[in-house]
Amino acid sequence: MKKCVIYFLSTLWLQPLFGQQVYSDFTETIRHLYHATDEGERNQLWVDITSSANIPLIAEDSVAFLYRGDARSVTWMGDFNGWGNSKTFKNKGIRIPQTDIWVLKASIPPDARLDYKILLNDNHYILDPLNPSSQWSGVGGGSLNSELRMTRWREDSLTNHALPHATHGKVLKDIVFKSHELGYQVTYNVYTPHGYDEELTYPVLYVTDGYEYMHDRMGNMITVLDNLIHLGTIQPVVAVFIDHRDPINRSANRRMLELSMNDRYLNFVTQELMAEIDNLFSVAREPSKRAIIGTSQGGLSAAWFAVARPDLFGMAGIQSPAFWFKPDIYTLYDQAETLPLKVFMSTGLIHDAEEGARKMKTILDKRNCANEFKTVNQGHSWGNWRDQLDDMLLYLFPAGT
Repeated sequence: MKKCVIYFLSTLWLQPLFGQQVYSDFTETIRHLYHATDEGERNQLWVDITSSANIPLIAEDSVAFLYRGDARSVTWMGDFNGWGNSKTFKNKGIRIPQTDIWVLKASIPPDARLDYKILLNDNHYILDPLNPSSQWSGVGGGSLNSELRMTRWREDSLTNHALPHATHGKVLKDIVFKSHELGYQVTYNVYTPHGYDEELTYPVLYVTDGYEYMHDRMGNMITVLDNLIHLGTIQPVVAVFIDHRDPINRSANRRMLELSMNDRYLNFVTQELMAEIDNLFSVAREPSKRAIIGTSQGGLSAAWFAVARPDLFGMAGIQSPAFWFKPDIYTLYDQAETLPLKVFMSTGLIHDAEEGARKMKTILDKRNCANEFKTVNQGHSWGNWRDQLDDMLLYLFPAGT
């Protein structure tokens, strides 16, 4: 049934609207849905389609989104159209005449994974009721999106699930620190690896947007660290997760202020927080053993920390960096006397940060700064960033170094 559904959507009533696509296998089963005049027949056909095929319907690079319900308009919004910022992607659904069934046909890279929602009547967002796959994204706890998983996308087991029999590190949660530099309290969490020994010295990783990176439905980074340390593929590492939410009012997130190349925030981390971490935990103090990472605005901030204080941070992990927010970052890297020892940078290729990331990649290569650059067919979301976490940690903290 799945093949016949795909054939119908791609070759029959979608063809005049979206252009011809040809598949080798097909039937005319779904053609009846388009022409059915009897409500009972149409209902049975709808049940047959939605019970025997995954929705959205997918074949290679072709996707058909389906929705059934009373509406004036049905629109699909997501990473594929930059959540409305791209006008080149035609995201308005077409209603099959004389029915309450809506469809949107699109071409998506076959290895893509994207977030989306359905917008009803231009004012009401819902999850796709026909799609069981979902992904949390956003800041401060985020929200649930429906998830489009193309046929060639493969879930990374190391970033999504705890390995059987893996040992687990410990997390000291919600430590509140009064910052004199910032004039307010900041919360942070600290991960110590399994077998942590105060007689040893560990590399240390500072994580912006720490709450989201820790969240098991977003970054899931505690699980990733446990998995990689258990496998022996990275060094045991201490990780400091900085929470940008107000400790009293967790709905108030200060990341846009703190992560915008903010001198006071840089001073807080380098003069206050790092002094506390160095005093409380057995962590290395050499730049070659200390990294800072972040995503989006946090990616910009991580890049800035590493170029502003290469005497403290020898490594930077930069995911989907919002370099457009502060384009001075390019000049800083182009003209800096000292650059980080190595940089990991990743970006999605679908309405993410590709242009700015590639521009920075060019500067890093020109300046002979060691770097690893990775691109994926995903958007600006935690599903993307979580998938690259193991690659980033393997590059920054490889075992045996």
